[in-house]
Amino acid sequence: MKRRIGVLFGGRSAERDVSLMSARSIMAHLDPERYDVYPIAITPQGAWLFGPDAREALARGTLEDLTPALIPPDPTKAGLWLWKDHVLEHLTQLDVVFPVLHGPWGEDGTVQGLLELAGIPYVGAGVTASALAMDKGLFKDVMRAHGLPVVPYRVFTRAQWRRSPEAVLDASEALGPYPLFTKPANLGSSIGITKAKHRAQLRAGLDEAARYDRRLLVEVGIPAREIEVSILGNDDPQASIPGEIVPADEFYTYQAKYFDDRSQLLIPAPLPPHLAQRARELALAAYQAIDARGMARVDFLLHRETGELYISEINTIPGFTPISMYPKLWEASGLSYPALLDRLIELALEDR
Repeated sequence: MKRRIGVLFGGRSAERDVSLMSARSIMAHLDPERYDVYPIAITPQGAWLFGPDAREALARGTLEDLTPALIPPDPTKAGLWLWKDHVLEHLTQLDVVFPVLHGPWGEDGTVQGLLELAGIPYVGAGVTASALAMDKGLFKDVMRAHGLPVVPYRVFTRAQWRRSPEAVLDASEALGPYPLFTKPANLGSSIGITKAKHRAQLRAGLDEAARYDRRLLVEVGIPAREIEVSILGNDDPQASIPGEIVPADEFYTYQAKYFDDRSQLLIPAPLPPHLAQRARELALAAYQAIDARGMARVDFLLHRETGELYISEINTIPGFTPISMYPKLWEASGLSYPALLDRLIELALEDR
């Protein structure tokens, strides 16, 4: 009997376009002999819509033929429901939901909490791990508490920045010499990130980060190579071989990540064996420190001069686009894209 898989994509965050690209790739690789796929689109306004061509309709903005949908948090009414002519109709039970949602309102524990209430297994990390990984400041706090290496950083609120900008600038500069990076604490895909080389750019970078989030991260910039490791598993997770990003820009910006074909993915990363093993060990330690499950991609900064590895962040719903590092690293480690999706669905069902 085929599994019924609900695929959630789109969403309210600034990363919705990446979600659409990931969802297209995932749905194209789910084996139709094994799965019935139910695509559920979430609009930028937060409306849930269902239809066989929901992803294409959301991408085009032509939503007229889609049907309002919901997954209720009531486990006695589990599954996918549709609103038709002002009547709520049960469409199907769902064996597993695959949230393909990047950023807030999807990767941060909110959708995971809904699915926990509904009693529906889902791919990826649970509520706590999702929330911790989403907030870059809290994530670094946990890493530091576990003795895992991170670069010097500070977190400020948008209110602090607006109330005492000069004090925030002074505290940021006290972290270390320029360059300094400014980031929204709760966003990914390099959106809202700025590299500041002097105080005026730092001010502009904090203003940019404050457009996206109420928590603002400032961290010391180092001369770094960008290394990534994919993790797969629940209680006994495994680490892929490391890969390296060689960005087309000064750092791996949104443009360099998704639209500039000059950026390179080096798989495997050209690292000496001891550093490759160190990256895998640190990735597993970070994954287990936040009690992640299912999958994650762990990103590192490798200091070009000292050879030190620093944990940058964890993505609990990494990109699944055709150029995304997470599936590419597993493919290079011997697990094909369709087999990876099969394994993620098995992991979602493992504890149920």
